[in-house]
Amino acid sequence: MKQQRLVVVGNGMVGQKYLEHLVAGGLHQHYQVTVLCAEPRPAYDRVHLSAFFTGRSSEDLCLVPAGFFERHGIELRVGEGAEHIDLNSKTVLTSKGAMLGYDKLVLATGSYPFVPPLPGRERPGCLTYRTIEDLQAIMAAGRDAEVGVVIGGGLLGLEAAKSLHDIGLQTHVLEFAPRLMAVQVDDGGGRLLRRKIEQLGVSVHTGMSTTEIVDGEFYRHRLNFADGQHLEADLVVFSAGIRPQDSLARDAGLAVGERGGIIIDDHCRTSDPAVYAIGECALWGGRIYGLVAPGYEMARVAVDHLRHARDGTPTRQFTGADMSTKLKLMGVDVASFGDAHASTPGACCYRYEDERKQIYKKLVVSEDGRQLLGGVLVGEAREYNTLLQLMLNAMPLPETPEQLILPALGAPLNLDVTQLPDSAILCQCQNVSKGALCQAIADGCCDLAAIKTCTGAATGCGSCEPLVRTLLEASETLAGALAEMDA
Repeated sequence: MKQQRLVVVGNGMVGQKYLEHLVAGGLHQHYQVTVLCAEPRPAYDRVHLSAFFTGRSSEDLCLVPAGFFERHGIELRVGEGAEHIDLNSKTVLTSKGAMLGYDKLVLATGSYPFVPPLPGRERPGCLTYRTIEDLQAIMAAGRDAEVGVVIGGGLLGLEAAKSLHDIGLQTHVLEFAPRLMAVQVDDGGGRLLRRKIEQLGVSVHTGMSTTEIVDGEFYRHRLNFADGQHLEADLVVFSAGIRPQDSLARDAGLAVGERGGIIIDDHCRTSDPAVYAIGECALWGGRIYGLVAPGYEMARVAVDHLRHARDGTPTRQFTGADMSTKLKLMGVDVASFGDAHASTPGACCYRYEDERKQIYKKLVVSEDGRQLLGGVLVGEAREYNTLLQLMLNAMPLPETPEQLILPALGAPLNLDVTQLPDSAILCQCQNVSKGALCQAIADGCCDLAAIKTCTGAATGCGSCEPLVRTLLEASETLAGALAEMDA
């Protein structure tokens, strides 16, 4: 019997994770799998992309194990994207003119950087921050530059600012909103974040609307603002957000959202049941998920549904994802989780701010004070893992929830990870539960390196590593106690 053909368009982080799940379940043996990768290299770690400026190479950032495609009989076409999809004939026209038929098609096309429609945006030295090629262009342009400007003060914008700062440029950040990272943090957190970043030597300009980019008098570019001010720079980097890469689907006639994104159901199927969409190109419940963990979950769901179609096994569903995140921006701890802006009806807030130590913490709790709904941590985020688990597992809060963030009330409350249910997801990026970690430890994974290899936990953003270490230590303590009893 002729094998069916599975075509995957895109080999970014989510596209590669889809292939790994496909191989783990043995499904690659039932399909002729072809992967179209428009970039000149296979999947690499975009989460830690800024490390490229501190000496890590593209090979260091690569996420594909050596020989992965050859070993599993998967055809990878590097530097060859998709130009057109014909849903009726089930064919994909590639950028090199090849016509591929498919039985199942997976769109993992990701997103592209949004560049505001400013006059002058296409001037030489006006670049984007998204791919390794973008970073190479920024490094080349920075060699004979003195001043760099980043348009965008969100997560990616601050990553780009760090990169310009790392290569020795006098760096400015321009943000249209009244604060940095407006989606993740509130006014108090944004105020402290700005202060800490400016202390590192980066100038921050909020509430700025750039109207055009023209020739500068002292530097190459002059950015004019709506309020009549201006700023000159040699290098301009656009990092003002992302947009779903949905043009292939749109042109093919697949359903897309009013503001973009390929509409998917709970199984990650598009409006054509033979076509799936996963990652930042996909729109579920009217929302685009711009973090890697939700994309990884979509990859799992799509593979699960493919398996279900073959053998009828139960299938998981995508039901949304937690968008909590913890990161270090220019050395500054920033964490945001759950309902960080207290939009839930009846929500109440606890806030703690230490201007001398430059720490800001906020908890959002239910009206009765018993459930944690979300929070913001800036300057210090050591409580993040504890708070995240309290929220995700709907664990009851103490009578005085403020003790979770106020050091004056005594020692900080530590989460007893052993008391969490086995179903608790400790690694959000790789969707690894406490039960899976305990099983790995029982099977002989006795250190962090072995746990990482066996389960994938702590190999994404790394924020779960303290919990994993605690679980390992607890198992060692228990094993030691049992050994003493036996003796």
